[in-house]
Amino acid sequence: MVEGVRILSKVAPKAQEELFTDGALKFLAALHRTFEATRQSLLTAREVAQRRYDSGVPLDFPSETAHIRADPSWLCAPPAPGLEDRRIEITGPTDRKMVINALNSGAKTFMADFEDSSAPTFANMVNGQINLRDAIKRQIDFETGGKKYKLVENPAVLIVRPRGWHLDEPRVSIDNVPMSGSLFDFAMFFYHNAHELVKRGYGPYLYLPKMEHYLEARLWNDVFLFSQSYIGMPVNTIRATVLIETLPAAFQMEEILFELRNHSSGLNCGRWDYIFSFIKKRRADRSAILPDRKDVTMTVGFMDAYVRLLIQTCHRRKVAAMGGMSAQIPIKEDAKANEIAMDKVRADKLREVKAGHDGTWIAHPLINIIARKIFDDHMLGPNQYHVLRQDVKVAAADLLNTNVPGKVTLAGVRENIDCSLAYTAAWIGGNGCIPLNYLMEDAATAEITRVQLWQWVHYGSRLDTGRPITAEFIDQLIDELSPGIKKLAPGVREDHVTVAADYLKAQIRKQWPSEFLTSDLMPYLAAADGVEATWQRSAL
Repeated sequence: MVEGVRILSKVAPKAQEELFTDGALKFLAALHRTFEATRQSLLTAREVAQRRYDSGVPLDFPSETAHIRADPSWLCAPPAPGLEDRRIEITGPTDRKMVINALNSGAKTFMADFEDSSAPTFANMVNGQINLRDAIKRQIDFETGGKKYKLVENPAVLIVRPRGWHLDEPRVSIDNVPMSGSLFDFAMFFYHNAHELVKRGYGPYLYLPKMEHYLEARLWNDVFLFSQSYIGMPVNTIRATVLIETLPAAFQMEEILFELRNHSSGLNCGRWDYIFSFIKKRRADRSAILPDRKDVTMTVGFMDAYVRLLIQTCHRRKVAAMGGMSAQIPIKEDAKANEIAMDKVRADKLREVKAGHDGTWIAHPLINIIARKIFDDHMLGPNQYHVLRQDVKVAAADLLNTNVPGKVTLAGVRENIDCSLAYTAAWIGGNGCIPLNYLMEDAATAEITRVQLWQWVHYGSRLDTGRPITAEFIDQLIDELSPGIKKLAPGVREDHVTVAADYLKAQIRKQWPSEFLTSDLMPYLAAADGVEATWQRSAL
């Protein structure tokens, strides 16, 4: 073992032995000791900014970086090998079967996800790293249940999403402090695979989630420079796409690209988390109350402005402007319902490609054919960097526009409760990606449902029938719907549904909603992995 480094769980022992070599642990320690203080200061800055928003100071484009936005001369790095054409990207967790199926899906790239679609049990995190290593080396073939899984000759290009800056990795302690989940995920992937990826003609490619400030992008860039030097790799080999999925980040797109410009491969519309952040960051603003989740579409004012600004920003700097997720999955037992759902996918992808996006996300391999045809028909080259969208003029007020037609209905409240309970219960049980009502849902949707319920209760919203939405009313619906969650999400445990119900009842009563349910509930996963409470940051 490396001095100061402790592994506090013993799950997946063979995988841990292969992953936690002395060299890898020394790299973890070096990253932690170099960058943890900065990470903590940036997380504190988030809290300070939130208090400013709560006091009524509106979000705006930063004045101190106006010169960056005004300077037309700087550009981001050219596309790295395999990232020139990203018209279809499939996403999903890192279990072995999913990795093979996604890489074989026909999509251009596969975003292997350690974040919102993975419940971060230590087994999931460790085995996921082993699966990616084996896939990169083309050694991931396996057989289960009499069925063989084998990589095709030319699989999708791999991109990895580590956890966000806010999450700790409580199973790994360095100098008696839990390390960053972001740095753990990045370090294990980079240390074990970077040279192999370059040898195979690609490179270490990443998606970076949930940033709220350009200084958080600067921290990632510093990590990249340090890491490339550490293993003797040329600088600027790494490429990273940033998900613009927080409201503050929408005001700093240019700055985020500037900080990462030599390592940048673009921005992505992380639209579900963006809605979550829109509610959360404006929690003290009564005018920001949104109607039923289904009514908050990509064509409403604040979402449309965010998309147009993202495309314009990326193409001005010659990088990819990636579209959002189509969470639909095929409805095999109902042809008519399936056609309606697939028509929604077609309309969404047509909107994206006509707006100027360079690619889009899907959650299921069978959706690839539909999305691919739309982009093939309307994007004849590898990308649309030439679509500069000079017509776009987005002001701060446009990004904050809450003119969203719609109502709060009983059906909308019930759907939010169902989703919150089902996903939270599944996540506690180790599953971060579940099908609900023919949509593949991850933590982002659960977060929207949680903060919407809080918002409606906190501000005394009324249903379209006139009935007030109170905490007691939500309690009643939670109690009514809880017994049906196991049918809605087969495989969840009853005791986990109880935890989810208690958590949601507590959340709607708080002065302010918690920042992330994943942070709140991480102690359940850590305890299940055998980590004593004294090693978790909240207990230090």
